Amino acid sequence: MLDAICELETEDHLTARTTYSVFKFQQLSDDDIERLRQWLICPACGGKAYFRKASKDGKAACFGSRYHQADCIEFKPSAQKSREEQDAIEVHQQLVDADALMIDFSRKPRRHSSANKAPTAPSASKTAPTSKLSSISESSAISESPPVPVASSADGQVQESKTDYQVNTAARTTEKRVPSQGLEKLLHSLLRGTDLAKSDLWVYTDTERKYRWRAKNLFVNFADADPLDNKPHMYWGTISHTDPTMSWLNPADSKDIGIPIDGIKQPLLAQFEIEDKRDLEGAGLILFGKCFWNKEKTRKIIQLWNNDLQRIFISKLED
Repeated sequence: MLDAICELETEDHLTARTTYSVFKFQQLSDDDIERLRQWLICPACGGKAYFRKASKDGKAACFGSRYHQADCIEFKPSAQKSREEQDAIEVHQQLVDADALMIDFSRKPRRHSSANKAPTAPSASKTAPTSKLSSISESSAISESPPVPVASSADGQVQESKTDYQVNTAARTTEKRVPSQGLEKLLHSLLRGTDLAKSDLWVYTDTERKYRWRAKNLFVNFADADPLDNKPHMYWGTISHTDPTMSWLNPADSKDIGIPIDGIKQPLLAQFEIEDKRDLEGAGLILFGKCFWNKEKTRKIIQLWNNDLQRIFISKLED
């Protein structure tokens, strides 16, 4: 896209709409770009848009969106789009055919770049993050133990009152085979609008089939993250940008959420072959984690569960 609309709320709660060409937007100061980039939408269909800076190897700055309507004139078919649509079809068929689904966190993503290209990650920075998000206190850190249910039932299961998830203690000798799926295809199906996030399908988050959740309670878009529910979820959406030190990921779906990655930055960037901040701009993201307030209760923080790199997937945009 060569143009995008910036919808910014003013102090008197009105909406100011400014249309920027990509040429004009990239000429703004770095501070203005960081301030405005999470308020961009597609001028044709209104889907959330992203801005990617020019790359070091000569790729031009651009606007884009992963939320285009299917009939949007700005929507251009691509090999990546086709793969994501096929993933969505596959997951949808599993929703129709299966009684339950298992998340295979160990499943490796497909490689679409050159197999011989060695990933190069930026060296870990010793500089403290300049983001306004506060550091995570020890009292807010995620426990290494799995979620603990609070009420017991008579049928051999321990179940939370809202049936968000269940701990299954019954024998599994007669259970049907449960199909599994990796994070890559699950994320693509969510981005492409399947009913996964609204489904009553049971989803297991461990290979022993002990912890299971209703899909509609497990998969939570970043915009709906609630720090008060005190439960882990599969959070998903897209990345708007990172802070200057690449220590925090800022989702495009919500303006008041930050995802800290400083403690796992080097292996994370290497795992997904991320060499530059631009690689994360507009990327899809899914992770298993927990949401809580920062100390000042001004920002929501989503912490990756146990900093386990198997429980996060980043879907980079392909140039």
